[in-house]
Amino acid sequence: MTPKKTIGIVGGGQLGRMSALAAARLGLNCVIYTPESGSPASQVCDQTVVAPYDDAVSLKRFASMVDVITYEFENIPVETIEILKQEKPVYPDSNLLDISQDRISEKSFLNDIGIPTARWVKVEDEEKLHATLEEWESEACIIKTCRFGYDGKGQIKYNKSQKLSVAIENLHGDLIAEEIVDFSDELSVITARDYGKNIVSYGPMLNIHKNHILHKTITPAPFAQDIADQAIEMAEKLAEKLDLTGLLTLELFLTRDGRLLANEIAPRTHNSGHWSIDACAVSQFENHIRAVAGQPVAPPAPICPSEMLNLIGDDINTIDRYLTQSGACVHLYGKDSAKPGRKMGHITFLNPTNED
Repeated sequence: MTPKKTIGIVGGGQLGRMSALAAARLGLNCVIYTPESGSPASQVCDQTVVAPYDDAVSLKRFASMVDVITYEFENIPVETIEILKQEKPVYPDSNLLDISQDRISEKSFLNDIGIPTARWVKVEDEEKLHATLEEWESEACIIKTCRFGYDGKGQIKYNKSQKLSVAIENLHGDLIAEEIVDFSDELSVITARDYGKNIVSYGPMLNIHKNHILHKTITPAPFAQDIADQAIEMAEKLAEKLDLTGLLTLELFLTRDGRLLANEIAPRTHNSGHWSIDACAVSQFENHIRAVAGQPVAPPAPICPSEMLNLIGDDINTIDRYLTQSGACVHLYGKDSAKPGRKMGHITFLNPTNED
C-alpha cells in the first residue's frame, strides 16, 4: 500500500472540485489554492489557501501543506508553477502548461512531432496575411489571440475585404491566423499516463458546441474504427513526447474529407470527459489523481453508452425536470449565481434515449 498523500490543487473551479471528490474516493486529502473565496473546489475540501497566483509567500505556505501539486486549468501563470516546483513535485510538468498557453507554441509543437493541424501563420501585417490567404486559396481565416482565449473568446472571423487594424482592434497581444476548416465533427481524446509510463485513454468523444461552448458529449462516438484508433494514437503520442505524468486532452476536428486535425491541447481534465464519472469504472478525475499521487492509472472500462449535457447559465433553472428522471446523473458545481456562458453543472444520461 502506498503512503497516504495530500494533493495540492491550484485553481478552485469545477474541475478542481471533481478532482478533489475523486481523491476523497481514494482516501486522499486535497488542499485548494485559489484567488477566490467560496470557490466550487473549496466547498468540498477542508483547507483552502485564498491568495493571488503571484503571492510567493502564500504559494510556499500552500506547498508546505501538501505532498504533490497539480492544477485544474491552463491559464495559471507558468511563474506560479515554477515557484511551486521549487518546493514540491508538480504534475503535469510546467512544460506542458507553457506549450498549451500559447497557440504558436502549441501548433509548432504538434507539427514538430508529426500531428497535423489546420494551416496557420503568425499575424504580422495585412500584406503578409493577404499573401497567406492567397496561398491558401481563401478569402477568409480565423484570427485568434495567442494567449488566454477559450470558449470562443479572443477570436474573430476575418475576411480580407476588411481592414485588418479595424478587425483586430479588440484582440490583444500576439495573434495567429488559422485556415477555416471544413469539418464534419469535433471530437476529443483524454489520456492519462502514470509514473511507470502506463497509459490509458478515454474516447474519442463526439462533442457538440453551442455558442462556442461545449453543449453535449456523446460516447461511444459514432466514428469508424480507423478514425477512433487514429485519434487515440495522436493523443497518446502527444503524451509520450511530453513525458507526461498526469492527464491531458487533445481536441480535434474531423474534416469532411476524412482527415483528423488537432485543434487544441488542454493540460488537464476536460469538460468532454465528465461522463466518465458515472459511465466508467474509473473516471478521468480518478486517473488524474492516481497519476499525480504516484499510483498506477487504470483502464476506464466504460459501463454503458452515455450523453453529457452541460448546464450553461440559465439552463440551471431547468434542473427540476432531471432530478427524478431515470438514468440522469445530476452534478451541480455550487456556484452562487448563473451568468451567460457560465458552467453551472452537468447531467450525464446513462443509456440515453431520444426522449432524454
